[in-house]
Amino acid sequence: MKFEELCDARYSLRKFDSRPVEAEKLQKVLEAGRKAPTAHNLQPQRFFVMQSEEALAKADACTACHFHSPVVIVAAYDPEISWKREEDGKNHGEIDVTLAVSQMMLQAAELGLGTTYVGMFNPEKLLEQFPEMKGLQPTAYLPLGYPAETAHPSRLHADRKPLEELAVFL
Repeated sequence: MKFEELCDARYSLRKFDSRPVEAEKLQKVLEAGRKAPTAHNLQPQRFFVMQSEEALAKADACTACHFHSPVVIVAAYDPEISWKREEDGKNHGEIDVTLAVSQMMLQAAELGLGTTYVGMFNPEKLLEQFPEMKGLQPTAYLPLGYPAETAHPSRLHADRKPLEELAVFL
């Protein structure tokens, strides 16, 4: 699939099939996140892959968005490693994670998998539930899996502003 077609076809999946995601496909999705650009190539992104019933239940308790996917990836960053802009101290860890997750979402779509970027979760609760995340900043909650037969894009999916409203040529 060409990149433009992939961008058009990908949508936020909210109904998942119960089929497990094959290890090879999951590896490709994670590799896409690993290869993402990061500020100063510091690579502060970390991925926590929830697949067991116990881990999925714990993750589910940290959000009001319940899509029942067979995999959830929580993407976090290490604030000790992430680059900070000298002029104002802005930490770019969140930006780095978002770049990684964007690539992961597109890779998943190319593999026939679906995702949705969930921002509505409780990071403190995730840190309590998963001590493996200690010292990190959870940034994105990414359900991952195959689309259910009844899945479809939301009615707003194709509703995009014209480029003239978004781009300014100087």
